[in-house]
Amino acid sequence: MNLFDISIPHMSRTLGQVPVWLDKAQAYADQRKFDVGVLLTARLAPDQWHFTRQIQALVLGPLRLANLLRGQAPADNFDLEPTIAAVRASVGETREKLDKLRSEEFAGAEARVIPLPFLPGKGLQANDFVQQFALPNFYFHAVTAYSILRHNGVDVGKPDFLAPLAFRDL
Repeated sequence: MNLFDISIPHMSRTLGQVPVWLDKAQAYADQRKFDVGVLLTARLAPDQWHFTRQIQALVLGPLRLANLLRGQAPADNFDLEPTIAAVRASVGETREKLDKLRSEEFAGAEARVIPLPFLPGKGLQANDFVQQFALPNFYFHAVTAYSILRHNGVDVGKPDFLAPLAFRDL
């Protein structure tokens, strides 16, 4: 396994659950007769990002990681409009880009040192970057987005977060 194998497919899989969350958020808003935008701009705490910004981090995380591991410039930041359509489109486009990536493109990535823009002059070995920063950061934002919906009454549960499991008969 290389750094691609332990990161990008797993991030894409979690991103694939966001439409499930959005479906449930829309159904909840429709049932309770309020604008779903309330959920898309909801946050857990005043100093945390709102739901849509959490999803923006989920979209950018794997794209940036893929570029950095291949020695390319990180994906550009953007503002995601807090609408169901915009969030769905962004997640879908990101998954399409991630699905086109191949493990072979990441050969030798473990030798790279990834610069940390929030700590000028510092970086992490690529393996450490993936395991100590990129994956934990990605899942922090995934859990936070999920938790915002759950906190606001949307009927999401652990299966909605985990995605379908590849069960086998014993």
